[in-house]
Amino acid sequence: MRAGTVKRTVRAALDEAAESIDATDARVLAMHAWGVSRAWLAANPREILTESQGARFDLLVAQRALGHPVAYLVGRREFWSREFAVGPDVLIPRPDTETVVESALARLSGEARVCDLGTGSGAIAVTLACERRGDHVVATDASPGALAVARANALAHGATVEFREGSWYAPVAGDAFDLIVSNPPYVAARDAHLAQGDLRFEPRGALTDESADGLASLREIIAGAPGHLLPGGWILVEHGYDQADACRSLLAAAGFRGLVSIADLAGIPRVAGGRRE
Repeated sequence: MRAGTVKRTVRAALDEAAESIDATDARVLAMHAWGVSRAWLAANPREILTESQGARFDLLVAQRALGHPVAYLVGRREFWSREFAVGPDVLIPRPDTETVVESALARLSGEARVCDLGTGSGAIAVTLACERRGDHVVATDASPGALAVARANALAHGATVEFREGSWYAPVAGDAFDLIVSNPPYVAARDAHLAQGDLRFEPRGALTDESADGLASLREIIAGAPGHLLPGGWILVEHGYDQADACRSLLAAAGFRGLVSIADLAGIPRVAGGRRE
């Protein structure tokens, strides 16, 4: 890539970047580097970049070419039509996880008590708190760094969420909820995907619990849920593409009724749930 000191137009910079990274990624990085909108990019292809603009863009393109996630480079990702701050301390929110939110909203009524285990960026907890302002939402995470990001996202969206530090149910000992949700680590320890794409840069502990089948955290969460749910309360957990049957078996063994498997946007079973009687 040539130096940012060479005068370039917007179009030339984007065309050059597209030789090493995806063109859509290049436009997102350009908007971030130059503080402009997508409409501005389209309307100003002949605009001459300043030296500093070129240098900022070149650095981002170089980092993306090395595999760094676009969301980390720009510091945000959209989830449920809201912008969430993200960084290396948290997983990047994905559209699949919106299935958890949709499923939760369909099962909540009145002024509910909700617990999000392993909240990460807070995408699930903050979204539920924004969509249902009267609920009491508690979110836990063992990572202080993740909780800092989640708190910032709650503040940015005016969401009232009670954050607690600790692993799974430890921070909510003695509490009971109408709904428990979780997107826990569920990738098997030796899954090749951990060494590919964005996953290489995301916190490993949020992707895998190092178990051979990726189910250790799901086992713990599901087994502990009956002791933290009010009668009639629901648990909803996100899981891997091939873990639906295993999760339903775990839910049945824990005594849950009304078991459900809910598909994501691609039609793949992504969320398993059950109701406490």
